[in-house]
Amino acid sequence: MADKLIIVESPAKANTIKKFLGGSTKVMASMGHIRDLPKSKLGIDVNNNFEPEYINIRGKGDLIKELKKDAKKAKKVYLATDPDREGEAIAWHLSKILDVDADKITRVTFNEITKTAVQKAIKEPRSIDINLVDAQQARRVLDRIVGYKISPVLWKKVRRGLSAGRVQSVAVKLIVDREEEIEKFIPEEYWNIYAKLLDSKTKTEFEARLYGKQGKKLEIHNKKEVDEILSIIEKAKYIVQDVKKGEKKRTPAPPFTTSTMQQEASRKLGFTLKKTMSIAQGLYEGVKISEKGTVGLITYMRTDSTRISEEARKSAQEHIVKEYGEKYYENRYYKTNKDAQDAHEGIRPTYIDLEPEQIKEDLTKDQYKLYKLIYNRFMASQMSAAIYDTISVTIDANNYTFKANGQNLKFKGFMTLYVEGTDEKENEEEGVIPELEINEEVIKQKIESKQSFTEPPARYTEASLVKTLEEKGIGRPSTYSPTITTILERRYIEKEQKQLKPTELGKIVNKLLTENFSNIINVEFTANIENQFDNIAEGKEQWKKMIADFYTPFEENVEKVQKELEHVEMVDEVSDVKCDKCGRMMVYKYSKFGKFLACPGYPECKNTKTIVETIDVPCPKCGGTIQIRKAKNKRKYYICENNPKTCDYISWNKPKK
Repeated sequence: MADKLIIVESPAKANTIKKFLGGSTKVMASMGHIRDLPKSKLGIDVNNNFEPEYINIRGKGDLIKELKKDAKKAKKVYLATDPDREGEAIAWHLSKILDVDADKITRVTFNEITKTAVQKAIKEPRSIDINLVDAQQARRVLDRIVGYKISPVLWKKVRRGLSAGRVQSVAVKLIVDREEEIEKFIPEEYWNIYAKLLDSKTKTEFEARLYGKQGKKLEIHNKKEVDEILSIIEKAKYIVQDVKKGEKKRTPAPPFTTSTMQQEASRKLGFTLKKTMSIAQGLYEGVKISEKGTVGLITYMRTDSTRISEEARKSAQEHIVKEYGEKYYENRYYKTNKDAQDAHEGIRPTYIDLEPEQIKEDLTKDQYKLYKLIYNRFMASQMSAAIYDTISVTIDANNYTFKANGQNLKFKGFMTLYVEGTDEKENEEEGVIPELEINEEVIKQKIESKQSFTEPPARYTEASLVKTLEEKGIGRPSTYSPTITTILERRYIEKEQKQLKPTELGKIVNKLLTENFSNIINVEFTANIENQFDNIAEGKEQWKKMIADFYTPFEENVEKVQKELEHVEMVDEVSDVKCDKCGRMMVYKYSKFGKFLACPGYPECKNTKTIVETIDVPCPKCGGTIQIRKAKNKRKYYICENNPKTCDYISWNKPKK
């Protein structure tokens, strides 16, 4: 009989924890949530103070029996689910179904799965934090009410099978609004003038850009203005007016939060948010490392804090000084966002001595990539700034002002290890500027003008959408990935390369929701609701009162829309493919398997076609067309159109021209 029973969410986490504890301790996994609201109905008693009607999740009956049996045998039950609101709620639900004395059950949490952290947590148990549970219940109940009340409106007024979500609908709105900005954007012409100049002393050539006239900034809008300026400066003397030398420091980015990790993994590794969180979960719960057994490699991956422990700070210092030298270390503290919950540390490696290269063979390719990103980001966050020598030169040509800027990296500091990515277009590198003196004449080699046009705002990528959601206070670390995954799966948005754009369905649903539920489907309301959840978590607000205040006006609005809104006609997107049975132009349809072509003459004509994606590289074996297909695990592969009839070409790798 086990003295202690520890219950966690997953088998991987259970395996990692087992090795830190004695033989009289049993570790079991609940496999995530064990109770939830029923799927078949609202599951909330609106006439009884919004009491949730929780039921055991289907298929978990045997597991629940086993958990109850082992809980009865154990002297003490430790609920060690994840250290966040969702984890607290799972622990609370477990406490409700285990059928043992309340004083036998206790709660433990740890931010990292290491021997020290786990053993310390077991020695310092606490009671379940009902405020955190209530914050999770408030989110679950509010989202259930919004989803289950608004979705039938979409079924009745647009088409069956559609659904609406509180946070997801706001994310769709952001993407639709951005698309409208792009469509309405009118490009404006502008010009730049560049001078290639030569320093006769050093024979060094450099480039300067026209800044303005007599020191004041100048904008050039058309070719006529360009020609006027060129006629004035063509034979001018180019005299150095000012030389400013300086030093610029570039400081490292802080350790990852959930949001910044998702953004960087998207930019640098091309990972989707869902993939990033899945891999991070595995790294947190434990990976089998040669000669060490199962090891939790990173701290908890759902966090909005950049704080790190003093022990981690000290380990980083020792490693940096040993590997790079004293001048590369700087003790850094980072300010956490004022709206952050700050319950956990930033995301960092749990063992500094487990360098990515050292354990590469024990990790999958994707685990290695993400672990290296997390490891290097954390280490760089505790390193010295990079230092540049800078020079800025102002040059006069017949009262027109040219400027040239240059910088030279003289100390790499943290950039030895890591440089943060960006969603913006990288600026052109600043060139080398020679040693110039005031009043010196530089020789004009060439004058060039370049026409450009202002560009519309870029479509969101997964990374930039997460950044915007965080900045606007929409959702929290645990919600970014499921939010974007959901609206992609519902086909309200789609990916074009890495960019997110709304589908026609997304535009129609967004229009209906924003016009009829504008008090809910908006950024301010959604951000305010998140603050209310935070207040509940801190014990400052009662969750049922919050739901009650929301429900009455919301229910009245739903009833009004049901009565007054007319049916919205959905128009299918027409393709350029003719139906080979009846001649009509086929339209695009969607199923759970993806996009396909269907005849609009249904039910008279039931013809459908799969959409075949091809590449412009011929089959290396027979010269036929190469098609792109997807395996069951959704991985792409390449196959000849003639396979298997006359050609057997098939490959995971894209053939080369």
